[in-house]
Amino acid sequence: MLMIPLDQLQPETLRRVVEEYVTRDGTDLVDMADKVDQVLAALHRGRAEMYFDEKSQTTTIVFKDR
Repeated sequence: MLMIPLDQLQPETLRRVVEEYVTRDGTDLVDMADKVDQVLAALHRGRAEMYFDEKSQTTTIVFKDR
């Protein structure tokens, strides 16, 4: 897996990737905006990292405290 540096993504692209990640598990759309903001904050604070899996062609977010 390749780590994706956040500074190489446009802010809108980063938000869309996080939205896709948050909704993977059937997150209620009412809670989506809050969860997206929480994940973005974790990424920007260094509490989470974003990775791209070349084999599956998917992006995932890994939280350091989990």
